[in-house]
Amino acid sequence: MPPGPLWVIFSLSLLMSLSGALMPGPLLTYTIARTLGTTRRGWLTGARVIAGHAALEGVLVCGLVLGVVEFLRVPLAVKIIGVAGAALLAYMGIGLLRETVRGRGIDIGKAPGADGKKAGLVSRLDPVLAGALVSMSNPYWWIWWITIGSAFLLRFDITLARWQALLAFFLGHEIGDLGWFSAVSIVLHFGRTRIPPGFTTGILAACGVAIIGFGAYLGVSAFLAH
Repeated sequence: MPPGPLWVIFSLSLLMSLSGALMPGPLLTYTIARTLGTTRRGWLTGARVIAGHAALEGVLVCGLVLGVVEFLRVPLAVKIIGVAGAALLAYMGIGLLRETVRGRGIDIGKAPGADGKKAGLVSRLDPVLAGALVSMSNPYWWIWWITIGSAFLLRFDITLARWQALLAFFLGHEIGDLGWFSAVSIVLHFGRTRIPPGFTTGILAACGVAIIGFGAYLGVSAFLAH
């Protein structure tokens, strides 16, 4: 079957991206928590998170095209990623819960610990770095790319030689992520004044619990699936 035109590759990549971005996960949960805890330019949080996420995906896509990430198909690699990711997410979630219980806001404009309290990982991490780390911590993100993502690349004959197709695929995928995560941050940031402080605290606490839950689920399921 011949490869499709660039607009088809772009459109299908965009739709495929939205199907994943709209599903709740640790990256979206982190974005919600960070946006609500950021008072200065919080509406940019989603875009910053996706910048880190996109940088990591760019490296991975190049690796897939070059065929240098085959080791990720090994079950042991998935287990290692699952354990490391579970530990990172659990640490982030516990830190967020600790900050919420103490009533401490996550203000990106303040230096960590400026109020005499130790800042948690959620507030210390730059959103761009967090976008890459949280994505990397999710073994299902890796599995998705070495299965569905790889199949898409093969189906449309996307290679470095066909760089226009590679660019169309990558832009479509990242624009889908950027659009959704930016929309979430913009709505939360500019709508926060209408949200009661107690409700905001509850959302942050729920995000902390969810991040811990995602970590536990991903860590355990990495072993059960293999």
